[in-house]
Amino acid sequence: MAVKYTDAQVQRLREYGNVSYEAKLFESIADRDAAFSKEMSEAASANEAGIQQMIGHPARHGLTQIMSDISNALVADGFIEVRTPIIISRDALARMTITEEKPLFKQVFWLDEKRALRPMLATNLYTVMRSLRDHTKGPVKIFEVGSCFRKESHSGMHLEEFTMLNLVDMGPAGDPTETLKRYIDIVMKAAHLPDYNLVHEESDVYKETIDVDINGQEVCSAAVGPHYLDAAHDVHEPWSGAGFGIERLLTIKEKYSTVKKGGASLSYLNGCKIN
Repeated sequence: MAVKYTDAQVQRLREYGNVSYEAKLFESIADRDAAFSKEMSEAASANEAGIQQMIGHPARHGLTQIMSDISNALVADGFIEVRTPIIISRDALARMTITEEKPLFKQVFWLDEKRALRPMLATNLYTVMRSLRDHTKGPVKIFEVGSCFRKESHSGMHLEEFTMLNLVDMGPAGDPTETLKRYIDIVMKAAHLPDYNLVHEESDVYKETIDVDINGQEVCSAAVGPHYLDAAHDVHEPWSGAGFGIERLLTIKEKYSTVKKGGASLSYLNGCKIN
């Protein structure tokens, strides 16, 4: 009977290589173990070559570079980049309906009874766009790229500390949904991922979203307003907004075996295992 790599062998190979190992079949345990040793040696050698390439040719971290490329594209389209605090209040989360009965509430990293590390950027962006609205009669187009924190399941596409890009246009010209699709395209092209699908999904916060999907992997969740959350933030205008997981974009772009290779890490650097 054919045998596969063990879970431990797959995990070890995925740490060094980016090939799909789970479906490989072997005629015997001996054949499997011999193949594992060969593939492990090749993956480790390729990993070391990648490290030497980084040392010999210093460059920006892949995550930083994709953040920069996307940010430049949005600024060129008229968006203002903002920076907001990582620590947010319990009341701010409640205004996003993130309360004790909601699943996302259980994923929040609480600092104390009243403060938490932000699990999303949208809470703060509501405040900023409302403030900027008082200074202009035109649309307010803002975006932020920053760290968010959630108690996530341990999988190849989840991180407890991850980077979000949120953009919002309050008062878009024309149809908000079509405007939203154009902004999504700007981001995806800047990330060098022009091939994607748009799918409609249900959301715990926004009820219904337009998600960006690449080969079955969600990389963005987007929505349009007016929305039932808006009144709690004193926002009444139409808007188009989207949130992207930057590590996911990078992982798909670079064909990494796990999102951990592209994120903040002490074990990986630009896809290479360093310890």
